[in-house]
Amino acid sequence: SVNNGTAIGDDKGFINYTVDMSKTSLANRPGTVDAAGEAADFTANTAADLAFVEEFLTRNPDANNINGSPETAASKFLINGGYDVADNTELYFNAAYVYKKVNSYANYRTPYWRTADAFPYLADFFPGDNPNTAGGYDGYVPTFEGLLNDYNGTVGLKTTINDWNVDLSFTTGGNAQTYKVNDSHNRNEVYGVSFNPTSGDFEATPLYGANSKQSFDPGGTRFSHNVGNIDINRILSDKVSIGMGAEFRNETFEVIEGELASYDGGGADSFAGNSPENSGKFNRYNFGGYFSLDYDVSDTFLLSGTVRAENYSDFGNTFVYKLSSRLKLSDKITARASVSSGFRAPTLHQIYTQKAQYSFVPGQGIQVGGLINNVSTQAKLLGIEELDAETSNNFTIGLGGKLTNTLSFTVDYYNIAVKDRIVLGSEIGATGDATNPLDQLLTQNNLSDVSYFSNALNTRTSGLDVVISKRDIKLGTGVLDLNLSGNYTITNERDGDVKDIPLVANAGQSVVNATQEALFFTSRPETKWILGANYEVGKFGWSFNNTYFGKTTFKQQGMSSDLRTEFTPKVVTDLGINFNATDKLTIALNVNNLLNVLPEWEFKAENAAGQAMINDTTLNSYGVTAIQEQSNLITFNQRYSQMTYDGYHFSQLGRMFNLSLNYRF
Repeated sequence: SVNNGTAIGDDKGFINYTVDMSKTSLANRPGTVDAAGEAADFTANTAADLAFVEEFLTRNPDANNINGSPETAASKFLINGGYDVADNTELYFNAAYVYKKVNSYANYRTPYWRTADAFPYLADFFPGDNPNTAGGYDGYVPTFEGLLNDYNGTVGLKTTINDWNVDLSFTTGGNAQTYKVNDSHNRNEVYGVSFNPTSGDFEATPLYGANSKQSFDPGGTRFSHNVGNIDINRILSDKVSIGMGAEFRNETFEVIEGELASYDGGGADSFAGNSPENSGKFNRYNFGGYFSLDYDVSDTFLLSGTVRAENYSDFGNTFVYKLSSRLKLSDKITARASVSSGFRAPTLHQIYTQKAQYSFVPGQGIQVGGLINNVSTQAKLLGIEELDAETSNNFTIGLGGKLTNTLSFTVDYYNIAVKDRIVLGSEIGATGDATNPLDQLLTQNNLSDVSYFSNALNTRTSGLDVVISKRDIKLGTGVLDLNLSGNYTITNERDGDVKDIPLVANAGQSVVNATQEALFFTSRPETKWILGANYEVGKFGWSFNNTYFGKTTFKQQGMSSDLRTEFTPKVVTDLGINFNATDKLTIALNVNNLLNVLPEWEFKAENAAGQAMINDTTLNSYGVTAIQEQSNLITFNQRYSQMTYDGYHFSQLGRMFNLSLNYRF
């Protein structure tokens, strides 16, 4: 990266720019795949089938699966500046552009998952060295490649008119995320009509299968917005100041249609493209205004208040407020508190995204599920309501102080109640009633399940944030700083019942199942703390940070209700060393996760049946114990053994080194 800047016009202004280019290789931490679990999921489990699986896994213990962070290449360009066009008037501007290419992979399609017997042409598409298949076919791994173009720019004018500070600005920005799938195929039986000059007749010919492409353009998404702002404030007296402003925003979201072969008949294996009926351009605008007042009641007591009103073209009106105060209890201790309401409109992405997508279903491998939007014909058929906005009521109270010149602290309590929280619900499957609209929708679209966004929950979250800092400790010939910061969650839970539509509730299902509950409320550490030390001596600077990740609990999809999983509390240590070789040259070494600590999890029993399952070592017909079978269900047969398929509480990649040079011309 390169950063440079210069003054403009006798120091009336400045301009600064940064160019940053990076390339990051693939990081991969695969699991060792369980043959018995594979045979149970993908074959009839005969001895020959199990032997076929075992032969492949003997040569490829991780089933060639790639789990980790993808290969990325990025270019970033940033510029900002300002110029005094007159007394008390500054023209300012900034802009940024980011280009990013990401190469990742779908799950590897093993030769017993996508077989050459079922799809003979795969031997020609993906020749390998398997001694047991025609052409040596040994499976394939579809790529999932993303291309991001992101831009934003702001131009504004700051001035003072009769003691009123005025800030006018206009911002435009957007991004386009498109995708590419390579090393795949469309395996669906879809036919076209072509003329056969030999017979002189029109004949039905397969469009895909052996005639399929292997590279697909599935489309993507595009978003842009334009925002105009005016902010005005003034100090009316030594006790009172006011502020006011307005904002206009226009947003446009586009689902970019994929090419025909990417979605037709089910589409590309691994990632289907956006079909025409699921594509389109959508927009909205909103206008808002606010007023704020700060009042110094006394030298020790400050009151502040802000109100804001907005009108959305697709929602109507909203009104929010915030009241806050600060009280100096002494020269060293200050108390503060605030109460406020909040509002978040559903994004255009949440309202309009609709597509078929591949996902892992425990015990069944990868299945095609559907995400339907809330304004679609399908949603109306099922009785799904359109999305409304989230609202919240928030309260905070805290203390902060500087006990000495080198010792300071803050302690804050927060309580947040969210109403009509927007969530992407769990997958809703067929009821078994062929006349049920849900079953008909799934059958007509060849889907295993369907999911959708909804205002499904009311939630309440409370906790404590703590920061303690001790600076300028003399140690030898250097200076040591110590910092402790952390969070403890007191409450994080659902408030009331899940708001299911009748069709789902009557089928004995819910958009918020046990897995979703865990993801929302227990999948983040109940407590997290960071103890850091910075030591400067001579030309060296040392930093030493220890992050404590508390216990997390999951209820992964497909797992027995008699069990839960718990991730063990861990401490991750980071080390940084800076060496100021000269006034211009700095060398820095950073080691993240110095001790190579990895996530660890284990099963816990919910009841006696769960404990019996953990204790039982009897092998079932597939040659695994009950608890091993449960483990296979939530890790895709140990492909994701390090963190399970549904998540983890810190990175699985372990120790990472970073060495950098910084030179100032």
